[in-house]
Order: sequence, then C-alpha cells, then structure tokens
Amino acid sequence: MSLTLNGVIKRDMENPEGKFPAEFDTYQVVNPGDFIFCMFDVEETPRAVGLSTYYGMITGAYTVLVPFKGNNKTFLYYFYLHLDSHKMMKPLYRGLRNTIPKEHFFSFKTYVPPLDEQTTIANFLDCKTAKIDQAVAIKEKQIQLLKERKQILIQDAVTKGLDPDVSMCDSGVEWIGEVPRHWGIKRFKYLFSQSNLPTRPDDGMVTSYRDGQVTLRSKRRLTGYTEAILEQGYQGIRKGQLVLNSMDAFEGAIGVSDSDGKCTPEYVICDPMLDDLLPEYFAFLLREMALSKYIQVICNAVRQRAVRIRFNNLKKRFLIVPPIKEQKAIVSHIQTQSVKIDKAITIQEQMIEKLKEYKATLINSAVTGKIKVPGAGEQRAVA
Repeated sequence: MSLTLNGVIKRDMENPEGKFPAEFDTYQVVNPGDFIFCMFDVEETPRAVGLSTYYGMITGAYTVLVPFKGNNKTFLYYFYLHLDSHKMMKPLYRGLRNTIPKEHFFSFKTYVPPLDEQTTIANFLDCKTAKIDQAVAIKEKQIQLLKERKQILIQDAVTKGLDPDVSMCDSGVEWIGEVPRHWGIKRFKYLFSQSNLPTRPDDGMVTSYRDGQVTLRSKRRLTGYTEAILEQGYQGIRKGQLVLNSMDAFEGAIGVSDSDGKCTPEYVICDPMLDDLLPEYFAFLLREMALSKYIQVICNAVRQRAVRIRFNNLKKRFLIVPPIKEQKAIVSHIQTQSVKIDKAITIQEQMIEKLKEYKATLINSAVTGKIKVPGAGEQRAVA
C-alpha cells in the first residue's frame, strides 16, 4: 500500500508505477482500521496521516498505530487530518528533516469528546465530505473534457484547416490521413534547418514546458551552477525559433521561443528555410505528432521513459504545409479558442480549490467543536 493525497491506496502489482523493492522483508503488516503516519519530512509531505481500509503491507519507514478501544477511529482520523492539513504539529519536529520522534508524538495530548459525540461527528463528516468529493470529481471530469476539447480543436485545425467545405485528399502521411487538397507536403529538411548559434555573455537560460511554452527560466534556478558548466556545449537561441526538447518532445515540449537566450544541447532549434513558413503553426503540428505518439515511432532511443528526438529523426519526415495565409489563420484561431477554454479550466480549478478549502474548514470546525453537529451531545443533554 501507499500513503497518498487520496489517503491509503493499494498499489497495482500487475502494472506497478514507481519503485518496488527486491524483497519485502522490512515491510510491516497493516490491518483495516490501522493508522499510518509519516513521521519524517512532515512539512514537505502532502499527506502525513492515513486510515487503512485494507489488509496489506507498507514500507517500514512509516509508523503504523492501532487506536485503543473506546474511541471512534474515523473521528480520530478527521482530527489528525485536520492537524496535518494545517501542519499544526510543528512544535514536535526535530532535526533538519522535520522528523517527529515517536516519544514526542505519544506525548502529544489529544482531546476526545464522549464516544457518542465522536461517532456523530464522524458520521456527519463522512456524509458531508463525500458530497464535496463528489462535486470535486465532477469538476475534475469537466476539466478533462475541456482539455480533450482543446486537443481536438488543435488537431482538427492543423490537419484539416478551418473551412469545413474544402475538398480533401489523402495526405499519404500515416498519422494525419486526409488534408485539404490544395495543401502542400514536404520533408522537414526542406522546411527547416538546424540552428547552431553561439551563446552570448548576457544570455539568460531558456527552457521549455510540456504545454508548448518556451521562455526564459527564472534566474534562481541557476543557483549552484558555475558559468563554465553553463557554457559547456550550450547553444544560443533567439526569439521566434522553433524549439523541441529532445527528451520531452513526445509529451508536448515543442514550441516557439518568446525570448533570446541559451539552452542545453538537449534542445533541437530550427529556423524556417522559406519565407512562407510560420513557426507557430509547425509547433502546433509537431505537438500533435508528439501527442499522437507518432514521434515515438520515428525516434531511435528511449531513456527513462523520455524519448530523445534529434534533427536527423525529423529531416526525412513529411509535413503538411498550408498556404501562409491559412497558417496564420489557423494559429490565430487556436490561440483565440485556447484562451477561452483555458479560462473555463481555470474557473473549474478555482472552484475545486474553494471546495477543498471548504472541506478542510468543515473538518476543522467539526472536530474542534466550533460548529454544532446535529445529534452531537443531544442524548447526554436529555439524560
């Protein structure tokens, strides 16, 4: 099992992700109802407490604790989840790794309502948080659908154009299929040449991201590197050049630089050889090749799940070439529609964040008695 942001989950042994040990001798048994605490790197750990609903095992690095009888384990879970969400156990941290020694954790005093109130509060929070989680899941699904819509919009625009009534023909390019009949088809080497510019003393570091952004990297991320290391093998990059990250291109790290600067040899930098080529259009087209997994097919090396693509991998490949007027129209259409979709995604993300904040506040208020939970204490009051 693993302790994650979603609580305690079962690892998939058939399709494992992440590292697995050769042997499990140091693992410890976990039963349903056991608590799993992460007592090290607490400040940096997204979730330091979990309540298991499974029989299983977990690495010995975690602390597994069993609640005493006479306490509602779900109430205790919400209580410690509240403490963890606000990192309220800082006074217990020791050492550079923010470790909580067991003796300090066991000396930490926890207030406990009567068992019937614990149960009522736990049931109340189970009901309310389930509804909140359901609302979050719906919005996450909406975000996924918006991203898919954006991807389809880009794919249709760069491969079919903007005129739905245009005459089509087979492109002869396997991953594309039919394209407008009047579009051209040329090998990459007749469209772009590989840039080989020297670096300049005042060049900043340019980096790419998997959303296609290629821009100056923050200066603080250069801390610890000497100038000699930075310059060794580095190449100059100029605003407006087509850029592919050789290792992350297959995940979308392809774009047009918005800055002058320098970058590592792991970048493929290209200049258009013709006047009627718009780098932004071909960046969108190549990203579609990448996200359609076609780039993986044309690459000859894989390292740590990252495909390395070089100029030689691309130069013999055919690309479709719309007239320059259509290239500009397609790029403008994609950018305009992407802004609208990205705005809709941002709104959904903000709503998710507010729901999560409300959930944390609700848990905090319920387990600390700041709100009256229906049914809590009523039996005692009658008695």
